[in-house]
Order: sequence, then structure tokens, then C-alpha cells
Amino acid sequence: MTSLYEHCNLCPRRCGVNRLRGERGYCGETAALRLACASIHRGEEPPVTGQGGSGTIFVSGCNLGCTFCQNWQISRRTDAQTMGREVSSEEFAAICIALEEKGAENINIVTGSHAIPAIAEGIDRAGERGLKIPVLWNSSAYETEEALEILIPRVDAWLPDLKTLDPALASRYFNAVDYPERAKATILKMLSLPHSLIIVRHLILPGHLESTREVLQWLAHRAIVSIMTQFTPVNGTDNMRYVNQEEYEQVLDWLGELGIEEGYCQEPARSSDWLPDFGRRNPFSARGDDASELSSPVWHWKDT
Repeated sequence: MTSLYEHCNLCPRRCGVNRLRGERGYCGETAALRLACASIHRGEEPPVTGQGGSGTIFVSGCNLGCTFCQNWQISRRTDAQTMGREVSSEEFAAICIALEEKGAENINIVTGSHAIPAIAEGIDRAGERGLKIPVLWNSSAYETEEALEILIPRVDAWLPDLKTLDPALASRYFNAVDYPERAKATILKMLSLPHSLIIVRHLILPGHLESTREVLQWLAHRAIVSIMTQFTPVNGTDNMRYVNQEEYEQVLDWLGELGIEEGYCQEPARSSDWLPDFGRRNPFSARGDDASELSSPVWHWKDT
């Protein structure tokens, strides 16, 4: 399966580089799978968190270029490399088993679209070692149909984003003018799968409510919707601000107007204190308080 890295067309960017030889496409990664951390996370949507928490595995690198990425430390290369460490399929499987043993209710793979062949091998190895909990795919939905076909036999639940349906916004903030077209196709494919849980996340972009309304109109009566309001300006965010109360209330009104009754909605963020710091073994302890209720670390890229 790793031969798919030889002329890489795994994502819609179709860079065509030979990642097996160490070449890097837009995602910034070779064929080696690099992880940043794994933890029991209790801050996801209720069906994902459950009682025991979600076993999140954060993958380094990304095939999008969101200017406001809250995980920028691991998603983009700013110097020699992003935070993360190469792992084999055997170590990936061991991380999955460790999360299950710690009480995780699922394996929640975050932003792994550029590393699907290696992740698929890791999932298979975890299954061979006796992994019993479901696997959840948590992504930006910027994927090809061919890549999804690799995941479908291995994934039990889906947590895609639908960031925008506006190509101009997608180009400006995600560096992917084709994002709306590809994300819609990806989500429709996920929705067509039998017996799969799918929750579609949408992050409100402050000052661009018309984009949120368009997304909600498309999602209405199609999927369970999770409204994310924790937009936080980070490096290169083009002077954008936090979502204000008026914008938040407008989106709530639209949910009612469009008949979207099943789903989840966050309270707006008011500061950047909650942002993860992947330099810490518990990235979600960056706020300085006791974050053990939110996240319990199981594996970290600095571990030896």
C-alpha cells in the first residue's frame, strides 16, 4: 500500500512527488508517518467522547493551509520540521492498544488525510493485535474518492469538517480553491455508507456569516451538525477576530429557521488560553490550569 506514495496523488492537490524517496508534497511529509501525541480526550461531541473519552491521535503535517489553524505547531513546517516523531505500523498499533487499555471509547485519528496508506497499515496491525473499539476519522474532508476507498473498510465513524462552500474564501484562508467541491463529494460519500456515524463540523469564520449560512443550508436534513465557535486568531490570520455574541445568536437563529434540530453548538471562545501546545506532553494543559479533566496524555512525540 505504501507504493501509493511513489507518485503521490492521495489528496486533491495531486502533487505527484515520490514520497518514498523522501520528497515532500504540499503536506510537507515523506512516506514516513509522524505523530504528535495521543491522549484520552473528553472535549469532543458527546457521542464521540462517551463515558471514557475519545482516544485522539494527532498526525503531523496537513494537506490544507488554513491561516488560522489551532494546531499550527504540527500542521505546517516552519523550519526544519514540525513537531512530531516517525512511527512504524507496529508502534501505531501499540498506541491504539494503549488508548483502549486506558479506557478510550474509540480511536480518533486527527488530520491524517495525507498519510492514509501508513495509517491504514497501522489500523490493520492494531486489529491483528486485538483492538476492539471503533475507529473514527477526523479530517477536513479534503480527500479523494480513491483515498476514501482505502479508509472505508477500516473506519467506523466519520467527523469531517465543512469549512466553507465559497471558493474565494477557500482560496484565501485554506489555500485550496477546490475545497468546497471536494469536501461536498467527500461528505456525500461518507453519508452514503451504511451503519456509519457521521457528524459534520463547521467552524464559524467571524465576519463571514454568509458562508456559514450557505453551509447550513447545504447540511440541513443531510447530517448531524456540530457548530464550532472557538475560532481563535493565530499567526497569519489576516487580522480576523473572535466570533462575537451577535454573530453567535444569528447562527442559532438560522439553525432554527433551517430546521436543524439534531446537533451540537459550542459557546464562543473569548481568548487564546485554550489553544493546545504540542510542546507539552499534555498539549491541552497550556492554559495553566488542571487540564486532566479535558485530556489525559498516553503518548507524546518527545517520549523515548
